[in-house]
Amino acid sequence: MVMFRDRREAGERLAGHLAGTVASFEDTAPPVVVALPRGGVPVAAAIAARLQAPLDVIIARKIGAPGQPELAIGAVAEGAGGEGAEETVWNRRIIVDLGLREESLEQRRAEKLREVRERAALYRDGRPAVVLEGRSVILVDDGIATGATTEAALRALRRRRPRRIILAVPVAPEDTLARLRRLADDVVCLAQPADFYAIGAYYRDFTQVKDADVIRCLSQYRPDQPEEAVDDN
Repeated sequence: MVMFRDRREAGERLAGHLAGTVASFEDTAPPVVVALPRGGVPVAAAIAARLQAPLDVIIARKIGAPGQPELAIGAVAEGAGGEGAEETVWNRRIIVDLGLREESLEQRRAEKLREVRERAALYRDGRPAVVLEGRSVILVDDGIATGATTEAALRALRRRRPRRIILAVPVAPEDTLARLRRLADDVVCLAQPADFYAIGAYYRDFTQVKDADVIRCLSQYRPDQPEEAVDDN
């Protein structure tokens, strides 16, 4: 079942698949690699190093069901216009099945929005988000399960008017990718197991990424200063 040594190796393998695709774009500027933290950052850092591209993050959070935090009833992602510009997606089928009220949904959404804003401030440390308008963007994570946060991130990125969006992940289930393909211009996924289990099952080393690792990566891969990839632990 293991397919990747660690997140860095997964990123290097993704970068190999992406290099030719990006070269064919004939863009005047390199693409912007945008990671979903925390796990997506080491993967994205390896891609940024190979493509000599700037690295940024987009903060997204899953909204879990009451008493079932792993069951996604929706997700929120930061927007380009600051507070009030965030993107929210809901799984209305699950919401109806659980009989959840709008007041409960809004309360849970507000809690996650606070987390999104706090994380964005922590990771960027006062630096503005990289401008994406007119640029090719590569959205990266270490894998996708339900796709709720990825969907919110893709929709939020589209609002920032990039030239194109490529979704790049090491592993994801086929049915989730089929849904997300409608939101991206291209999708690169190295493995689509028929019997998808959990993202960590496909890595030999799936050590938790720390906030300090995210901050260090972002400080290294500024738009004017791409550097060598960093370790993910």
